[in-house]
Amino acid sequence: MSDIIQLLPNSVANQIAAGEVVQRPASAVKELLENAIDAGANKIQLIIKDAGKALIQVIDNGCGMTVADAKMCFERHATSKVRKAEDLFAIRTMGFRGEAMASIAAIAQVEMKTRRHEDEVGTLIVIEGSSFIRQEPAAAAVGTSISIKNLFFNTPARRNFLKSNPAEMRHIIDEFQRIALAYPGIAFSLHHDGSEIYRLPASALKQRIVHLFGNNYNERLIPVEEETSIINLKGFIGKPEFAKRTRGEQFFFVNNRFIKDAYLNHAVNRAYEELLSDENFPLYVLFIEIDPANIDVNVHPTKTEIKYLDEKSIYAILHSAVKRSLGRFNISPTIDFDQETGFSNMISHKAPEEIVPPSISFNPDFNPFAEERPAPRDHAYASFTKSYSGGQGAGMSPSAKNWGTLYEIARHNTAEQSSLELAETSDEGYVPVQKQLMQLHNRYIISQIKSGLMLIDQQAAHERILYERFLLHLEDRKGASQQSLFPQTVTLSPNDYELAKSLLDDIKSLGFEVREFGKNTLVIEGIPVDLGSTNVNETQLFEHLIEGFKNSQQELKLDKRDALARSMARNSAIKSGTVLGQTEMNTLIEQLFACKTPNFSISGKPVIQTMGLAELDKKFDK
Repeated sequence: MSDIIQLLPNSVANQIAAGEVVQRPASAVKELLENAIDAGANKIQLIIKDAGKALIQVIDNGCGMTVADAKMCFERHATSKVRKAEDLFAIRTMGFRGEAMASIAAIAQVEMKTRRHEDEVGTLIVIEGSSFIRQEPAAAAVGTSISIKNLFFNTPARRNFLKSNPAEMRHIIDEFQRIALAYPGIAFSLHHDGSEIYRLPASALKQRIVHLFGNNYNERLIPVEEETSIINLKGFIGKPEFAKRTRGEQFFFVNNRFIKDAYLNHAVNRAYEELLSDENFPLYVLFIEIDPANIDVNVHPTKTEIKYLDEKSIYAILHSAVKRSLGRFNISPTIDFDQETGFSNMISHKAPEEIVPPSISFNPDFNPFAEERPAPRDHAYASFTKSYSGGQGAGMSPSAKNWGTLYEIARHNTAEQSSLELAETSDEGYVPVQKQLMQLHNRYIISQIKSGLMLIDQQAAHERILYERFLLHLEDRKGASQQSLFPQTVTLSPNDYELAKSLLDDIKSLGFEVREFGKNTLVIEGIPVDLGSTNVNETQLFEHLIEGFKNSQQELKLDKRDALARSMARNSAIKSGTVLGQTEMNTLIEQLFACKTPNFSISGKPVIQTMGLAELDKKFDK
């Protein structure tokens, strides 16, 4: 019997390894940017075409490579960062495994130009699918320029699994942001299909955060700094009022390496536990400096997971430092008996010209000697007064012959105040009949039914109504729009802008009138008719719509339209604490029981709770 175990060729082994190292274009972007940083560059350019499927190019002004190093860097396990096994516990560079360039070269067409400062001529290397095409001297700027073309050209199955261009571009922007945050002293730029997405000058960390996420982040940041014998901690956290429903703006860096760690994330969230609800997540950009001997970064090929020698101490330091920063900047409530704060909120911060002097209003026709008459309290009372007085003027005695209208007015008033009751039936659940409704704590609607009473969660009910309505609009593409008198502009982060562009057709189906307007900016010219009667802020509504969509997709893994409908319903529904009149409660209940699934909210929780007379009697020991 012949031997069946064979050594794989390097080209095949590299393609297998590439499946772990290069999962999508963003993975290649991460590896190239990290190599540029390790080369000592202070200026790095990233150029993307077709969301990285056609071209990924990174240009740096780092140290460059010799002719031998330029060719050797594409070999498996070829690295300049590790010489012996002990070096793995003293790693301060971004890369060290020596797999990235070989993996990329196995599944793409790669062209590299590199030159050292002391060399007069650079080197050009062209590789396709691990095969060297050519190597020759070439004119090149100091540093290295690497172009990756037609990623996964020889593995079409992997290329077919790539997402849409906007989705892949969002992943690239995520990787770019992480690298840019970790190294604010390096100038970065990002271009996609000829458009400039970012141009970040070298700056301090706070300025880098503002440049990446927007000028409005300048007022949202709280500094954190702590030095101990175990770790040094520095960075920024966000004020609680600016927390979002997604974790997208949470960054941990250990020795300038971005990591994902649920345990440390829990430490930060615990510091906010009395300031935020469970549905909201704070912003943080935190850097942990620790002795490399106390951590192990060689856990996963992506190098985003780390093992710590003393994890519990790091947790305690992180939690206390964040908590102290929140208290120090008067975010957490404090008690100070020496400070009088009773008049602090009364001080006006308006400019002098905006101060309105007090004025006295009076009625010049007021006659203090005229006979006083109480004003009618409502329409029914006014009708009753007019009928009772026989339509006579002031000072006339009421006519006794109209006493019979008292009963008619009372009956009319009762009918006017009555509203829907949901009565039980054997087969169809509930049918509407006339009955008075009551609102409990501005959160629940109470209705009498034949067997007892019914409680309806007003917010969950309205979310269910809007969700089914918006889902229908997305299916038939007939969402009506109400034009805004003054169009509003909304500026998003580059990541959210790419997401909004990919959702634009579906957003318009909901009833929005939106168009692109310059860099990362959209103009909202109309909103859905369903929201036209409410006092809604178009900009905030649109921002919350995008944020809610990301949250629904991350947590529930929903399809695009369902996540969009859920987000829109949650952000547009009436909230707990809203006062409703009888007519509003009637309409809400009528629309709820016209839904396909009125008994459950869009999160799967009950909307309606009933309590029978027997249960009520039992509570009173009857």
